[in-house]
Amino acid sequence: MASYEQIFDNNRKWVAEMTAKDANFFEKLARDQNPDYLYIGCSDSRVPANEIMGLEPGDVFVHRNVANLVNNTDLNVMSVINYAVKHLSVKHIIVCGHYNCGGVKAAMMPKDMGLLNPWLRTIRDVYRMHYDELDAIKDEHKRYSRLVELNVLEQATNVIKTASVQQCYLQNKYPIVHGWVFDLHTGILIDLNINFEKILKEIQKIYDLTGGMAAPSE
Repeated sequence: MASYEQIFDNNRKWVAEMTAKDANFFEKLARDQNPDYLYIGCSDSRVPANEIMGLEPGDVFVHRNVANLVNNTDLNVMSVINYAVKHLSVKHIIVCGHYNCGGVKAAMMPKDMGLLNPWLRTIRDVYRMHYDELDAIKDEHKRYSRLVELNVLEQATNVIKTASVQQCYLQNKYPIVHGWVFDLHTGILIDLNINFEKILKEIQKIYDLTGGMAAPSE
C-alpha cells in the first residue's frame, strides 16, 4: 500500500511543478486536444510515449498494446486510428516498437501461450513472411532485434491499409506513417525511414479503399 499511496504524493508534486512553470498549465490542458501525432506503441511500462519524444501532455494521441500490433479485426486500434485521422487531424502516425520486447520474444518461442496465442500469431506471421532473412541471422539476439524492426514495418503497413489513412492522405497529403524503434539500452529513438508514399502506391493495387477519390487540385 505504501507504493500505491506514493502515487498520490507524486501527483501532488507533479501538479506543483507544472503550475510553478506555467500557472495556466491545467487550464490549457483542459481545452480540446489538438495533437499532431498518433503514437501506436507497446504496452511495456519502460516506454513512456510523450517522454521519449520530449513532448508535453496533449501533444501526442496514444494507443498501446502488447508488441504494438495493428490488427484490422482489433476494433480498439482501428477506432483510435479513425478518430485520430478524421477528428483530430493528426499529421503523423508513428508505430513504435522497442528492442527487448517481451511480446516479440514470446512469439519466437515454440510454446503454447494460451490466450496469447491468437495475439502472438500476428508476430509469428511476420516471422513467416520474412523467414529467409531471419533464419539467415545466426545470432539469436540479432535475429530477435531484427524481428522487432520487421514487426514495426509490417504494422506500419497495416496502418497504411486503413481507409481513413488512405482517404485523408489523398485529400490533404497527411497523415504520414512512420516506423520507429526505441532502444532501451541507450534511450535513443531509431527511425526506420519507411518510404510511406512508395508503400501506399504498392498496397493500393490491392488495398485501395479510396473509392475512386480524386486528389485535390493544386
